[in-house]
Amino acid sequence: MSFHAYLVAETAQARMGLLSAPIIQGCLRGDVSLPSYLAFLQEAYHHVRHTVPLMRACKAALPQRNLWLAGPLDEYAEEEIDHDQWILNDIAAAGGDADAVRDGPPGMATEVMVAYAYDTIARGNPLGFFGMVHVLEGTSVSLALMAADRIQQRLRLPNAAFSYLRSHGTLDQEHVAHFQELMDRIPGAEDRAAIVHAARVFYRLYGDVFRGLPLPAAPAPAQAPAEARP
Repeated sequence: MSFHAYLVAETAQARMGLLSAPIIQGCLRGDVSLPSYLAFLQEAYHHVRHTVPLMRACKAALPQRNLWLAGPLDEYAEEEIDHDQWILNDIAAAGGDADAVRDGPPGMATEVMVAYAYDTIARGNPLGFFGMVHVLEGTSVSLALMAADRIQQRLRLPNAAFSYLRSHGTLDQEHVAHFQELMDRIPGAEDRAAIVHAARVFYRLYGDVFRGLPLPAAPAPAQAPAEARP
């Protein structure tokens, strides 16, 4: 079994925990609201803005045996530049306050997830960062395009409000194929174990981000006709 296949198999249960988040299941049923979507974009901004700095930190911390990953990390970082601005543009197009999001703090779950990523690189094995890549890009491929369609159909927002979801859903398909090739080139058991462990943790932490988003308000129960009331 290739390492990438092993990574997918070993984190399958953690992945199901993420996908079981009520807001994700509701979105796939078309149960969405504008406050929920704007809250998702807010948290996306606050972790995506760290993508390039995290990649550069990972590159700087690579041990000698993994210096071959410096080039791929540079390529990833180049492709991710300004994606946080895409999210701010989406927020504005959806009627939200992009300036307030940019200048405001992240939610606690997002703050913890980002902090764990930096800590993994600085204090643990820097290759654990690829566990985060596996979680974020794999989830994006499986959900982003479908979620964008469901949200747009329900909220009737313009295409300009979905540049982040739609671009990442398409772009990350290419990234996942490249990511698979990179993972299959990692021979060391210690590095592989660090990536699997971090992926499990990131599935939990990213799931907490979704579990912290506001759920769409339940519709009020229908009232019986006046003549039928006691």
